[in-house]
Amino acid sequence: MTKPTYEVHWRRSSRCASSSCVEVADVNGEVLLRDSKNPEVPPLSFTPEEWTAFVGGVKQGEFD
Repeated sequence: MTKPTYEVHWRRSSRCASSSCVEVADVNGEVLLRDSKNPEVPPLSFTPEEWTAFVGGVKQGEFD
């Protein structure tokens, strides 16, 4: 079986001032998250609903 090939477009926050940032990509209905200084490590994968809940929690200060 051949794996489909596609290019992943990773995004960093505009507030990232160093090379130690997280990067996010949308791929086939999943949200992928990786450490920019370790891109060879497999990314974490979230459903859109999980990602929305996480971002909402960050904005509400749940993780401070």
